Amino acid sequence: MNVEDAAARISKSPDDLVAWEAGERFPTYNQLEALAERVYHRPVALFFLPEPPEEHPPVSEFRTLPEPEKASLDADTLLALREAWSFRESIRQLSEGESPAERQIWRDLRSSLGDASVLASRAREYLGVPLAQQMSWRSMSDAMGKWRDLVEAAGVFVFKRSFDQRDVSGFCLDDPEFPVVVINNSTSFSRQIFTLFHELAHVLFDVSGITKVDSSFVDRLSGEAGRIEVACNRFAAEFLVPPEAFPWAEFQRPPYDEAIAAVARRFKVSREVILRRLLDAHRVTSAEYREEVWAWFQEFQGMERGSGGHYYNTQAAYLGRAFLDLAFSQFYAGRLSLPELAEHLGMKARNVGRLEETIMARR
Repeated sequence: MNVEDAAARISKSPDDLVAWEAGERFPTYNQLEALAERVYHRPVALFFLPEPPEEHPPVSEFRTLPEPEKASLDADTLLALREAWSFRESIRQLSEGESPAERQIWRDLRSSLGDASVLASRAREYLGVPLAQQMSWRSMSDAMGKWRDLVEAAGVFVFKRSFDQRDVSGFCLDDPEFPVVVINNSTSFSRQIFTLFHELAHVLFDVSGITKVDSSFVDRLSGEAGRIEVACNRFAAEFLVPPEAFPWAEFQRPPYDEAIAAVARRFKVSREVILRRLLDAHRVTSAEYREEVWAWFQEFQGMERGSGGHYYNTQAAYLGRAFLDLAFSQFYAGRLSLPELAEHLGMKARNVGRLEETIMARR
């Protein structure tokens, strides 16, 4: 953050913050707590260390993301990356260093960069969802929940959060034991489904990645980085709508808008997935694809949505079934105290009981 933004969060002037950083003046302890909790999201104890701790830059994991795109990630997105690292370390501690899943898709199907279509077919068979079952799901929300449960059962932990940077759809952190996917809950459910499988492809290709609404940066990538991003897009599109099931007869001649919307509803996927198939078949250009995807994104952002929400329902949705089951099972087994459980969950100990009640009611 710049000085002005940081100072505004605690209702102080930029000059005050600059003077504190220079050691010319000092905050009160209450002001220091406000800085730690509301601005920098750090433990207060960190400020009493003799020197600032060395930290691994969050964006360094994303080798397929160009430097200008890394520089465009805002403070909240960088915080989301740090939170994901923290969750990954929690999973490592809670599971004593070994994946709790009975099978791990990233081990069974991990692939070198090859035919994304073949990998998509193998992954779909691995998760075991017939096309008729996918098309029978009631809604996009229902489909997202079903896909998330299946991916988590295959060993990939899926978290959600609301991003301030709305054009970031999500990201994944690759790991030999605990890969993590984080999805922007501020995007549509159909977009979340596409993001989930784009990031699953990153995991299978053994590389961390970020999904952005504006994918024009992919055209500027060269070598392996460019091939990975193209392959991840193809994987997501062909996983969700297998080539043998795509209804090409409905796309005889442009404009394709009505056909795209109808087929997307039928398969419980985003219009972007269908448009991606048309792009791969050279029925639309890259420029037309990006223009349509951006227009759909703007359309969703302009929709009226309810404000607020139920805190405990939101936390249950953000943390996900796999992580919650792992954390609470360790607590029930007596291996965690209540404060330790709360720390893993990222909430105050007094709120854990209400979260548990909410989880039980949801199930």
